[in-house]
Amino acid sequence: MSELPDKLYYSISEVAQHTGIKPHVLRYWEQEFPSLRPKKNRAGNRSYRKRDVEEVLTIKRLLYEDGFKIDGARKVLKERRAGADVEQLDFLGLPPEVVRRRNVAAIRKDMEELLEYVRAL
Repeated sequence: MSELPDKLYYSISEVAQHTGIKPHVLRYWEQEFPSLRPKKNRAGNRSYRKRDVEEVLTIKRLLYEDGFKIDGARKVLKERRAGADVEQLDFLGLPPEVVRRRNVAAIRKDMEELLEYVRAL
């Protein structure tokens, strides 16, 4: 594994080199893990963000070190995301419906970032 340079977006080859995961495996994981969705430009080239690279490393650890199958790793990631949202808002004593709204807000923010990226192309 190599050191990840500090920039906004990384190509699939940079992510593969940094994580030790081959590009065809990264593309397969995109199909299997909803949380791994790198942006694509008009030509279809993937642009991974730092959080995408962190997600790849988490998936790699779950599959290769912790021994999970893909379904199990997917479930762990989903539970962690749900738990993280609850933990982040739990100190406020917010009801579950507020936590769900927060998830919608996070999705909206991701969509707005994607729209900005597309407009910049």
